Amino acid sequence: MKRFDRTFGAERIAQLPTSPGVYLFKDDDGAVLYVGKAANLRRRLSSYRNASRKKVHRKMRMLVREASQLEIRVQPSEREALAVENELIRSFEPPHNVEGAFSFLYPAIGLRWSERRTLLCFTTSTPVWDVFEFTWFGHFRSRLRAKQAFDTLIDLLALVGHLERRSSLDPAPSLRGSRLAGVRQLDSQLVAALGGYLAGESLDGLKQLVLALLEKPLARRESVDVQQMVELLESFYASDLRPLHDALRSEGRSGTFVEQRERDVLFIRSQ
Repeated sequence: MKRFDRTFGAERIAQLPTSPGVYLFKDDDGAVLYVGKAANLRRRLSSYRNASRKKVHRKMRMLVREASQLEIRVQPSEREALAVENELIRSFEPPHNVEGAFSFLYPAIGLRWSERRTLLCFTTSTPVWDVFEFTWFGHFRSRLRAKQAFDTLIDLLALVGHLERRSSLDPAPSLRGSRLAGVRQLDSQLVAALGGYLAGESLDGLKQLVLALLEKPLARRESVDVQQMVELLESFYASDLRPLHDALRSEGRSGTFVEQRERDVLFIRSQ
């Protein structure tokens, strides 16, 4: 008899529906080991029952070996199953799930303008920065892309304005992985347009930044590097900024910000 049948019952597969749903493998104490979703629950769980000795099936064999309980939750559609799977992963943080389990690491970018300076912030902990009254953009799933875009934007703005020393800025939280930057002498219209860029509304802000760079001798001398940086920001707009804007509007939401724990569900439901 197959291990799957010994653990969960020889008739379990035949009793499963062919509809979409999520499944939870649990240990003896009921702790969730893994959450998965399926367009067809019977077909998906059959793959666990019939997992071979091939390397590609190693995780399936391991879950069947470690689990002693199997819970099924039928859903009305595959999209709904995906949303429920995401929520369960974030709620239970199962040890054998990785994707979607670390939404607390999703970063956001903050922007604030005053006549004195423009402040920008990169962080995964927006509430800590409440005293600065930033307008937040994000959260973004790719920390790498968001950090590269943030650093690139600061480098370009430093060619247009005056990048301030960290010591001259207001006292700020000391958080690993966060960054605060201040730039003086930026035109208010440019900053407002950059807000539209970060909101995923249009590339006008980036275009205005390019025009401002053309007026700076240093930027013209480093035109090759500047062009590469502009292209990186264009790519970030296409891969992260515009998709977040469209997902928010698709769900009837205004604004430029979604909480970390809501981000993945927003994109699932907006598909």
